[in-house]
Amino acid sequence: MLLTNTLSASLVALAWVPTISAYANPGACSGICTNAHDPSIVRRQSDGTYFRFSTGNKIAIHTAPSISGPWTYKCAMLPSGSSIPLAGNQDLWAPDVSQVGNEYYVYYTVSTFGAQNSAIGLATSTTMDCGSFRDLGSTGVESRTGDNYNAIDGNLLQDGNSYSFVYGSFYSNLYQVNMANPPTKSSSSPRQLAFEPAGEHPEEGPYMVKNGNYYYLFYSAGKCCGYDASRPAKGAEYKIKVCRSGSATGGFVSLIHVPSVLMYFDHALTKNLQVDAAGKSCTQGGGTVVLESHGNVYGPGGQGVYNDPVEGWVLYYHYVNTDVGYADGQKQFGWNKISWKNGWPTV
Repeated sequence: MLLTNTLSASLVALAWVPTISAYANPGACSGICTNAHDPSIVRRQSDGTYFRFSTGNKIAIHTAPSISGPWTYKCAMLPSGSSIPLAGNQDLWAPDVSQVGNEYYVYYTVSTFGAQNSAIGLATSTTMDCGSFRDLGSTGVESRTGDNYNAIDGNLLQDGNSYSFVYGSFYSNLYQVNMANPPTKSSSSPRQLAFEPAGEHPEEGPYMVKNGNYYYLFYSAGKCCGYDASRPAKGAEYKIKVCRSGSATGGFVSLIHVPSVLMYFDHALTKNLQVDAAGKSCTQGGGTVVLESHGNVYGPGGQGVYNDPVEGWVLYYHYVNTDVGYADGQKQFGWNKISWKNGWPTV
């Protein structure tokens, strides 16, 4: 009787279950909206200026008075490249910016395309002005050929007084380590958060945020680049997916799949499971699509999530505007407001 009543009450929540539907077009963008691969944004507290960091040009920095622009190119974050002694230390990728106390931390990747000899470095500044960043070198998040993961595409989560760091690309996909306080170095062994067992295991670019009782692991799935030379089969291009958990580290186990019911059955039962909206484990190929190709938007990915003091929660990313061109250098900066429906993000 108790089970029947609980299930009946829980089924009310099933009136809305995330499904693929129409997506909003990207928000307005003016100024320099290209040169936006793997964007990361933050609003400077002192004057409200928005900073956008992106892959290439030794981490390109653009600024604007609002998230919609007009964006202006300022400089390279590390004009001399990284001090990390690996191939690729003059071609830095995948920045991730966070405010930590009175400083701004920008994590970046040193690697070469298709290689596993990779490391994630850190540069810090109190202002983010050109010439102000101090390169601290490697965070200790590194990989070598034969490891289960590739140490690229990092993202910091601050949760109270503790820090964790997610990263990964292909191989065995997405991993997490604890970070010291302040978060300049890793302080634990890596643990797997997500894995796509099919095909080439095309998951990368994890980004974790907390909203309400849940932690949300956003990531990019599919082929990211080179669309002008060779486009993948329809649906195999980049898209943005998400899983959620009641813990920053999660239990990472499968749900018994009774079509979507257990997902909403009891927070006490699901709070430590890294699952998608259908209740499938994120380590077994789970993941709910948040944004994918639609209209003239193709291959959105390289995403981040930001609780903007002006716009509220936003999902930002790069994408191809098919009316402009498919080359990597033509990728646009996109952003959409997030609506949280029954504990899941939609755009």
